[in-house]
Amino acid sequence: MKLEMICTGEEVLAGQIVDTNAAWFANTLMEKGIECQRRITVGDRLEDLIAVFKERSTEADIIMVNGGLGPTSDDLSTEAMALAMGVPLVESKEWRTKLEAWFTRNNRVMAASNLKQALLPEGAVMIDNPVGTACGFAVKLNRAWLFFTPGVPFEFKRMVKEQFIPFVKEQFSVSESVSVKKLLTLGRGESSLADELEVIQLPAGITLGYRSYMPYIEIKLFARGQSAIDSLADIEAQVKTVLGNGVVAENITTLDQEVHERLLNSGLSLSVAESCTGGMITSGLIAFAGSSSYLHHGLVTYSNEAKVKVLGVNPQTLDDYGAVSIATVEEMAKGARGILESDYALATSGIAGPEGGTDEKPVGTVAIALATKFGVYSQMVKLPGRSRALVRALSTAVAYDMLRRTLLGEAVIVDYSSFSRFSK
Repeated sequence: MKLEMICTGEEVLAGQIVDTNAAWFANTLMEKGIECQRRITVGDRLEDLIAVFKERSTEADIIMVNGGLGPTSDDLSTEAMALAMGVPLVESKEWRTKLEAWFTRNNRVMAASNLKQALLPEGAVMIDNPVGTACGFAVKLNRAWLFFTPGVPFEFKRMVKEQFIPFVKEQFSVSESVSVKKLLTLGRGESSLADELEVIQLPAGITLGYRSYMPYIEIKLFARGQSAIDSLADIEAQVKTVLGNGVVAENITTLDQEVHERLLNSGLSLSVAESCTGGMITSGLIAFAGSSSYLHHGLVTYSNEAKVKVLGVNPQTLDDYGAVSIATVEEMAKGARGILESDYALATSGIAGPEGGTDEKPVGTVAIALATKFGVYSQMVKLPGRSRALVRALSTAVAYDMLRRTLLGEAVIVDYSSFSRFSK
């Protein structure tokens, strides 16, 4: 089975918005053992849409078409498909009834333009959209089934899970057993990871891939067939042995999620004091439901005055060592923990750039501390040549990793091969 994706929209093509739908779709299907073999992005021009529908329908078996089903004049996917098929648009009475009920249920007046969303190419199979005003539909052209969904991410994702994947399994044989293992790494470059893992001999049916989304690189082990699946645990163990401390989570995409899941329902508490990271540590955790069960507070103490008056940092410490120092960040962490006697507290202070560095403390110098009931762990990391955003993101990830290691009873401070550090 050959699966392809067509993404529509001028704003996607022009780079005005990032197409997160496409990345999510490919990854979700991969985990089901279905690989997306091609992706095309097309603007809101009728002739281009018609041409790409015709062309790809002769090559693919199934095509996911995302976007262009709204009520406005630039939503052209439905009309283009009808023209490509040479059939008229006809009203779906079923969807019109659901559309009218949706507006009534939400106490809204339906504009006349919304009726456009009930028009489908003649012969199309209507696909229900349980959370929006645009239904999807599926049509057969040449060798391919084209499956249309709206571009709104939460509508698209639900339709993929509830409608598209079952449709694929019904229309095509997806019988081969598959298994995917994801390992999250921190502090390694993609090329160095590839070099280190070259020593592992992969058996037939197992492939190894990389996904870089800084500050992380995800290693994906994909096993096809039962024999490969049976070998997967051994290959995973070999990867972990080779990379050692570089692997920081399994089957989780970010360290904030890893820390959240370890703290949730643990009975433990956390406080955070941030300077250069400016709330990123706290924000990452409160993105997950239930974080109030362990997160006491997050303070952005950016100025020296705030460090002194809010956290109790000794002014002499700032005079002697500066704001970006292990001495200062340790006092920040202890002060944050002491406010509510939290079990743990994280603190950061650094020079994120692009200006503000010195010969002694260049841009990218960040001090990070973790305070516990039994003591304080601290380190200074050097992140030269990184953007301001990446310095902050890497510092946040290292802080999470320190806490994660503490929760697991592991060594709190470890070496990261892609940047240097100095500990107390």
